[in-house]
Amino acid sequence: MSTGDARAATSADGPAVPAWRQVVLDTTAARALAEFYRQFLGFAYRPGDEPPGPGEDDVRGRDWLVLLPPSGGQGIAFQQVDSLPKTTWPDDGVPQQLHLDLTVPDKAELDRQHERALRLGARLCYDRSDDDEEPLRVYADPSGHTFCVFVSPS
Repeated sequence: MSTGDARAATSADGPAVPAWRQVVLDTTAARALAEFYRQFLGFAYRPGDEPPGPGEDDVRGRDWLVLLPPSGGQGIAFQQVDSLPKTTWPDDGVPQQLHLDLTVPDKAELDRQHERALRLGARLCYDRSDDDEEPLRVYADPSGHTFCVFVSPS
Protein backbone atom coordinates (compact mmCIF):
# COMPACT_ATOMS: atom_id res chain seq x y z
CA MET A 1 0.00 0.00 0.00
CA SER A 2 1.09 3.54 -0.72
CA THR A 3 1.80 6.06 1.99
CA GLY A 4 0.80 9.01 -0.16
CA ASP A 5 -1.12 12.20 0.49
CA ALA A 6 -4.24 11.50 2.58
CA ARG A 7 -6.19 14.64 1.67
CA ALA A 8 -9.95 14.50 1.35
CA ALA A 9 -11.92 16.41 -1.25
CA THR A 10 -15.04 18.37 -0.36
CA SER A 11 -18.18 17.32 -2.15
CA ALA A 12 -20.45 20.08 -3.51
CA ASP A 13 -23.33 18.42 -1.68
CA GLY A 14 -21.80 18.05 1.73
CA PRO A 15 -19.12 16.19 3.61
CA ALA A 16 -15.58 15.52 2.53
CA VAL A 17 -14.99 12.44 0.43
CA PRO A 18 -11.74 10.54 -0.16
CA ALA A 19 -9.56 11.91 -2.97
CA TRP A 20 -8.90 9.61 -5.94
CA ARG A 21 -5.20 8.69 -5.94
CA GLN A 22 -4.36 5.95 -8.46
CA VAL A 23 -5.10 2.47 -9.73
CA VAL A 24 -2.83 -0.27 -8.37
CA LEU A 25 -2.09 -3.44 -10.32
CA ASP A 26 -0.72 -6.49 -8.55
CA THR A 27 2.00 -8.21 -10.55
CA THR A 28 4.71 -10.82 -10.23
CA ALA A 29 7.07 -8.52 -12.20
CA ALA A 30 6.61 -4.91 -11.01
CA ARG A 31 9.45 -3.34 -13.03
CA ALA A 32 8.58 -5.16 -16.25
CA LEU A 33 4.89 -4.26 -16.02
CA ALA A 34 5.69 -0.64 -15.13
CA GLU A 35 7.95 -0.47 -18.18
CA PHE A 36 5.17 -1.83 -20.41
CA TYR A 37 2.72 0.89 -19.28
CA ARG A 38 5.42 3.59 -19.22
CA GLN A 39 6.12 2.95 -22.88
CA PHE A 40 2.51 2.35 -23.94
CA LEU A 41 0.97 5.34 -22.12
CA GLY A 42 3.92 7.74 -22.20
CA PHE A 43 3.92 8.08 -18.40
CA ALA A 44 7.04 8.78 -16.30
CA TYR A 45 8.28 7.25 -13.09
CA ARG A 46 7.55 9.06 -9.86
CA PRO A 47 10.84 10.57 -8.64
CA GLY A 48 12.81 7.84 -6.91
CA ASP A 49 11.11 4.98 -8.79
CA GLU A 50 13.23 5.18 -11.95
CA PRO A 51 15.13 2.05 -13.03
CA PRO A 52 18.59 1.69 -11.48
CA GLY A 53 21.78 2.36 -13.38
CA PRO A 54 23.89 -0.43 -14.89
CA GLY A 55 25.13 -2.83 -12.23
CA GLU A 56 22.89 -1.36 -9.50
CA ASP A 57 20.31 -3.43 -7.61
CA ASP A 58 16.66 -2.66 -8.44
CA VAL A 59 15.50 -2.25 -4.84
CA ARG A 60 12.41 -0.15 -5.78
CA GLY A 61 11.34 -2.57 -8.50
CA ARG A 62 10.92 -5.36 -6.01
CA ASP A 63 7.79 -4.14 -4.26
CA TRP A 64 6.11 -0.88 -5.35
CA LEU A 65 6.43 1.49 -8.33
CA VAL A 66 4.37 4.47 -9.47
CA LEU A 67 3.97 6.01 -12.92
CA LEU A 68 2.51 9.48 -13.43
CA PRO A 69 0.98 11.04 -16.55
CA PRO A 70 2.95 13.92 -18.07
CA SER A 71 -0.09 16.21 -17.79
CA GLY A 72 -0.43 15.59 -14.05
CA GLY A 73 -3.30 13.83 -12.36
CA GLN A 74 -3.77 10.27 -11.22
CA GLY A 75 -1.20 7.65 -11.98
CA ILE A 76 -0.91 3.92 -11.97
CA ALA A 77 1.01 1.88 -9.39
CA PHE A 78 2.45 -1.62 -9.48
CA GLN A 79 2.60 -3.83 -6.41
CA GLN A 80 4.81 -6.91 -6.39
CA VAL A 81 3.09 -10.16 -5.35
CA ASP A 82 4.34 -13.75 -5.21
CA SER A 83 1.62 -15.18 -7.44
CA LEU A 84 -1.25 -13.92 -9.53
CA PRO A 85 -3.87 -16.03 -11.31
CA LYS A 86 -4.19 -14.81 -14.89
CA THR A 87 -7.65 -14.05 -16.19
CA THR A 88 -9.13 -16.53 -18.63
CA TRP A 89 -11.59 -13.91 -19.96
CA PRO A 90 -13.46 -14.05 -22.30
CA ASP A 91 -13.65 -17.74 -21.38
CA ASP A 92 -15.05 -18.91 -18.05
CA GLY A 93 -12.75 -19.63 -15.14
CA VAL A 94 -10.96 -16.56 -13.83
CA PRO A 95 -12.84 -13.27 -14.51
CA GLN A 96 -11.19 -9.97 -15.42
CA GLN A 97 -11.82 -8.56 -11.92
CA LEU A 98 -10.59 -5.14 -13.13
CA HIS A 99 -9.64 -3.66 -16.47
CA LEU A 100 -8.39 -0.33 -17.76
CA ASP A 101 -10.30 1.64 -20.40
CA LEU A 102 -8.12 3.63 -22.79
CA THR A 103 -9.43 5.72 -25.68
CA VAL A 104 -8.21 6.92 -29.05
CA PRO A 105 -9.90 9.47 -31.34
CA ASP A 106 -10.43 7.33 -34.46
CA LYS A 107 -10.12 3.90 -36.08
CA ALA A 108 -6.75 4.69 -37.68
CA GLU A 109 -5.30 5.45 -34.25
CA LEU A 110 -6.91 2.29 -32.86
CA ASP A 111 -4.98 0.32 -35.47
CA ARG A 112 -1.71 2.16 -34.73
CA GLN A 113 -2.08 1.50 -31.00
CA HIS A 114 -2.88 -2.15 -31.72
CA GLU A 115 0.52 -2.59 -33.34
CA ARG A 116 2.25 -0.75 -30.46
CA ALA A 117 0.48 -2.84 -27.82
CA LEU A 118 1.51 -6.11 -29.47
CA ARG A 119 5.08 -4.90 -30.03
CA LEU A 120 5.37 -3.99 -26.33
CA GLY A 121 4.19 -7.43 -25.20
CA ALA A 122 0.39 -7.25 -24.93
CA ARG A 123 -1.76 -10.16 -26.09
CA LEU A 124 -4.99 -9.58 -28.03
CA CYS A 125 -7.96 -11.19 -26.22
CA TYR A 126 -10.95 -9.79 -28.08
CA ASP A 127 -11.29 -7.84 -31.31
CA ARG A 128 -14.34 -5.74 -32.09
CA SER A 129 -12.47 -3.22 -34.22
CA ASP A 130 -14.97 -3.57 -37.06
CA ASP A 131 -17.91 -2.38 -34.91
CA ASP A 132 -19.39 0.76 -36.49
CA GLU A 133 -20.65 2.24 -33.20
CA GLU A 134 -17.71 1.59 -30.86
CA PRO A 135 -14.66 -0.09 -32.36
CA LEU A 136 -12.50 -1.66 -29.65
CA ARG A 137 -9.90 -4.24 -28.81
CA VAL A 138 -9.24 -5.92 -25.48
CA TYR A 139 -5.72 -6.98 -24.54
CA ALA A 140 -3.90 -8.69 -21.71
CA ASP A 141 -0.78 -6.87 -20.51
CA PRO A 142 2.40 -8.89 -19.83
CA SER A 143 1.12 -9.78 -16.33
CA GLY A 144 -2.28 -10.81 -17.68
CA HIS A 145 -4.40 -7.77 -16.65
CA THR A 146 -6.93 -6.81 -19.29
CA PHE A 147 -7.22 -3.37 -20.84
CA CYS A 148 -9.44 -2.01 -23.57
CA VAL A 149 -8.55 0.48 -26.26
CA PHE A 150 -11.61 1.90 -27.96
CA VAL A 151 -12.60 4.76 -30.22
CA SER A 152 -14.15 7.72 -28.41
CA PRO A 153 -13.94 10.99 -30.33
CA SER A 154 -14.48 13.11 -27.19
